[in-house]
Parts: sequence; structure tokens; C-alpha cells
Amino acid sequence: MAELSADNPFANASTLPHQLPPFAQIRTEHFPPAIEAGFAEHLAEIDAITAVEAPASFENTVVALEKSGQYLERVLSVFYALTSSDATPEMEQLEAEFSPRIAQHFDAISLNSALYDRLHAVHERRNELELSDEQRYLVERLDLEYRLSGAGLDAAGKERLAALNQRLASLDSEFVRNLQGDTNALAVVVDDIAELAGLADSEIAAAAQAATEAELPGKWRITLPLYTGHPWLAQLHNRELRERIHRASRSRATRGGSHDNSATVLESVRLRAERAALLGFESHAALVAANSTAGSVSAIDERLSTLAAPAVRNAQQELAVLQELADSQQRDKGEPEFTLEAWDWAYYAEQIRMRDFSVDEAALRPYFEAERVLHDGVFFAATLIYGIRFEPRSDLIAHHPEAKVYEVFEADEGDGSGAKSLGLYILDLYTRDIKRGGAWMSNYRQQNELLGETTVVFNVLNVPKPPEGSPTLLTLDEVETLFHEFGHALHALLAHVTYPHFGGTNVRRDFVEYPSQVNESWLTHPVVLANYARHHETGAVLPESQFSALKAAAAFNQGFMTTEYLAASVLDMAWHTLSPTEAARITDVAQFERDALAAAGLLVDTVPTRYSSTYFQHIFGGGYSAGYYGYIWSEVFDAASVEVFEAATDVRATGERFRRSILQAGGSRPPQELVREFLGGDASIQPLLRRRGLEG
Repeated sequence: MAELSADNPFANASTLPHQLPPFAQIRTEHFPPAIEAGFAEHLAEIDAITAVEAPASFENTVVALEKSGQYLERVLSVFYALTSSDATPEMEQLEAEFSPRIAQHFDAISLNSALYDRLHAVHERRNELELSDEQRYLVERLDLEYRLSGAGLDAAGKERLAALNQRLASLDSEFVRNLQGDTNALAVVVDDIAELAGLADSEIAAAAQAATEAELPGKWRITLPLYTGHPWLAQLHNRELRERIHRASRSRATRGGSHDNSATVLESVRLRAERAALLGFESHAALVAANSTAGSVSAIDERLSTLAAPAVRNAQQELAVLQELADSQQRDKGEPEFTLEAWDWAYYAEQIRMRDFSVDEAALRPYFEAERVLHDGVFFAATLIYGIRFEPRSDLIAHHPEAKVYEVFEADEGDGSGAKSLGLYILDLYTRDIKRGGAWMSNYRQQNELLGETTVVFNVLNVPKPPEGSPTLLTLDEVETLFHEFGHALHALLAHVTYPHFGGTNVRRDFVEYPSQVNESWLTHPVVLANYARHHETGAVLPESQFSALKAAAAFNQGFMTTEYLAASVLDMAWHTLSPTEAARITDVAQFERDALAAAGLLVDTVPTRYSSTYFQHIFGGGYSAGYYGYIWSEVFDAASVEVFEAATDVRATGERFRRSILQAGGSRPPQELVREFLGGDASIQPLLRRRGLEG
């Protein structure tokens, strides 16, 4: 571009396969001029649309809008990838500077009256125009989204909305930075290796490696995941250390000082409530629900309240079993009994799993070596179901040296033309102090026919890195996370749409988890599990008894897991159903949280919410505000679909049907229509209730 110097790698489109960004050349200083140039070009493209004198048409307005902003998107996709997965102090500073300006830029487009007038004119005439189903749906979606974004407000309303959006963008970034900083600060340091009794050698080595990287040689450093719990709580014999880990996790971003998120949460909630009222909605949750498959706050509340009581009942029954085991062990040792606390649950639940189901999750880890899980599990399952295959591209450089690149191909049709390349898949597996917590999928490019683009997608996880030369042995939870996030990647890779707006995972928030949850089910499919679950030293296949035990134990501890999830979902809705007046009255984050959970019957001391407010990144820094319920909403579709796969005699044929009905469509058709096409009717909640043991 003319505005950029020739040595800026963003000046021209990448010449790498599938236009993978040229990470070897990209440096921090390249972003400011590239983003500025992107702003200018995008606004010029919008001005060109509104300057057209001819009446608004699908071609001169909708298609032109779909073609706009390509350059800016190319720059921002890399910018966002680095601010989340490689957030150096320099990148954090840039994010703080540009987050409000990016929000301001997109507001200038979504609040552009002349642009909305043209879009709405096409919407009003959509039934008179010769539009395909996808084109008509695009017109309808754009009209709804622009209205919900404030396009119909008067000048004063738009000015206030723009200010709210800019401030909220800054608060989102601030929340993530604070959480990341405090999570790093609260990593639990152990001086005596004896305290780590119960952990596998590989886990102890990973803790030593984390300490070394933090310049704490001779010690062990236990990093904290994003959620309240920790996978090592199930194995650590030392109760005091378990308590330290739990309390460290629960105290994140609450301790005062520069990393405290309490004020950030309160301001975010108040501004979101004000924005919703400005747009004509009772609450932020009502605004979000207007563009969801659920359709209303009442439908969401009904789903959550229906599940809460049976989930807590099951959790209480599980607790009684755990307490009985703990009491028995204390009596056998001649030591006083004690009441189980939250930090004890995973430890005794793991013992029940071993006693009643012969499942020892620690003993499973040698069978879950990361490379084998990826190639012989995750990739193998995708080939089995959809016929696609993966080839390593060690010649290509991703956003971080630890991230690996793979090219994805369709099945070879055998006609001599060779297999079609669908795009690139990137996996960034290991945790880093400059990587935000959790696991996610995002992309640099997304398939669409209009722009002739293919997909470049990446998954990010936070697996502790072992010492050099040691294998990466995953926990069962980490294996499940990899299958889940890869399900999102498949949605991006296998979508085939005409317009960018509908590409890949650009679907309703309470629908997007559906394909990824279905992909989790292949973790324990007999053919898939036997292919990847092999001992990393001997190559022995996971014993059949262990596979059977895994299946039998699937419903175990569901009371706990469902209750902690529902607590977080209810907390999200409680914050986001507040009116502006109600939000202004809240001054104590912890007290509000306790009151909200108590009102829902989900304040269970031994089953804390999966995310507490000050580290609930999904809703205060991850785009899921008033949308965390979407996991359980999507799971209704998921559970019903998994039963279809389980009953199928031809997995490949059923996979093709799932691909055609669900994945290929992206967001180009109403989600309920896609589900009905695959299932042959509406999804019943009964498969979900059976899976989670909530029947009766």
C-alpha cells in the first residue's frame, strides 16, 4: 500500500501458501502504520459505497460491503493472535493504545447512517430481488446486526454509543492483562519436592522447568489454569498444598493493587447495561439474546433453572460418597476426621474413580503422548469421519517457534488431479507467561468464494512444557480440550460459503460450541482410541479394560461438573440481566456473586463456580458476555448428534452428512434449520439429560 514503506511485511499480500502471514518478517513496529493504513483504506471503501448515486442493490451495497476491509482484517488477525498468545510488554502497550481506536473505527462503519440506509433499502426489497437463499439470509442478518449495533440511533445516541464501545474495548483488554499478570504472580512455588508426592515424574519435571524459566532454580512452580480448579488437585497427597493452589486460584485479580479486576468488572457491567438501554433493551443479556438461537432471556433462564436442582442434588450425593471415603481413610490411619473442602473434591473423586471404575487418570498419561494424540487421534479421527488428511509443513513459520504448521487436504478423488488443499492448521500447544490462559481457536484467513480465500486456522492450548528431550504426556482433560478446539478448527476448514460474513465459525454464539462438542466424542471411540492411546515407551495399546472403564465412568462426577458449569452460567446472566439502575447499586463483586449463586440454589461451598467474576475471562475479556450458557445450549444439539453417530453403521457416510448439513454451511443458514436437517427433526433434551445423569 502507498501509505506503508516497502519493507513493512503488511504492505503486500503474503506469497506464502494460503497467504499465511509472513511471521519471519513481522515485528512489533510494523503494526501501528499498518493498522492506520487499514483504517484509512476501509473508510475509503465505505465512502465509495455510500457515494454511489444509483439505488441500493445487492451488488453495489451488500457485495461491496463484503469486499471491504480485507487489508485491515489481514493486519488485525495477526495483531490479535500475538496479543493473546505472545503478549510481550510491547504488544500489550500496543493493545492498550489501539483497542479503543479499533472499536472507534468499526463504530464509524456500523453507525454510518448513509450505509445503513442503503443496507436497509435492500432489506426492504429483498423479496422482490432475484436473490439466492444465502444472499437473502445475508441481507436479513446484516440488517439485524446493524440495528442491534445502533445504526438506527439519532446523532446524540450514536455519539454516546461510540464512547461506550471504546471504553468497553479498553476494559476488555485491561481485564485480560490484569488476569494474566496476577495469574503469573500467584503461581504456587514449592521448595520441597516431598510436597509433590502423588504427581507423575513428568509433572514434577514440568513444574521444575516452569520454575527454571521463572528464574527459580531448585524449586518447583505450579502454574494456574484459567478455571477455578487444577488438574493436579486430583493427585497431590499434600492437603496443605492442595489448599494453597485452590486459594491462589480463587484469589486471582481480587487482591487490590494494579492487577485487581473488581473495578473493571463493575464498570464493564454498568456500561454494558447503559448500552443495552440506549439500544432499547432491558438488559445486556436481552440485547445478546436478540441475536441467538435461544431467542430470549426467559428461555435461557428456564434451561439453566431446569438443570440446576438435579445437578446440585447429584453433587450432594457424590459429596456424601467422597466424605465417607475420606472418613474411612482417616479412621484407618487413626487420625481425626475432617469435613471435605473444595480443594479435596478432585483428590477423593479420583480415588472413587479408581475404586469403583478402575480408572486411574494419572496412569493414563503415559498413553497420551501429545504427538501421537494429535496425529493418531485428532487427525486420524478427522480422516475417518471426513476423509481429510494432514501433512506437516516444517518449512512454514507460525506466530511462535513452538507452534507447528500442517497443510490440510481433501481425500484424493483418484482422477489424477490430486487432492485439493483446503488450507493450513496451526497448533500452539504449550503454556507461556506471555500467553493468556485457556484454550481457543482463531484464524488468519477464512474460506469464502467471493474473495477466493482459503482457510488458515490455529488452535492455542496451555499445556505445561516438559524439559527438553522429555515427552509431553497429556492429562485426559487436555486430550479432551485438544479434540474440542480441533472441532472448531474443523468447522473453519470444512465450511464452504460464498460470502465472508458466513465463513466458518461465524455463527450464533450459542451454536458455535456444537460442532466442537461433537468432536470431543471421538476421544473415546473404540477405533480412534485404540489408534492413539499407546504407551509412549512400550507402544502397548491402552488395555481394553481401561477403555471399558473410561466409558463406564463417563457419568461419574457429573453432578460436580454440571453444577460448577451452571454456577458460572448463572453468574454471567446475573451480571448481565441488571438494568442500569441496578448495576449502579452494585459495589461489592464478591457479595453480588454469593447472592446470585444463592438465589439460584448453586452456592455450594465444595463446588465453587468454574469461573469467579474477576477471572471470568470468557465474559469480561473473551466475547462471551451473556453467552456462557451457550455451552449447555449447544450440548443439547451435540448430545442428540452423538447418539446419531453411535447408532450409525457407516461412520464415513454419517460424517459426510454432518459435514454437509452442519459444518459446510458455516453461518449461511439458520442454525435450527441445520440441526433439523441432520437429526431429521428438532433436538430433544433427553440425550443431554442421560449423558449428565439428570433424568428422573
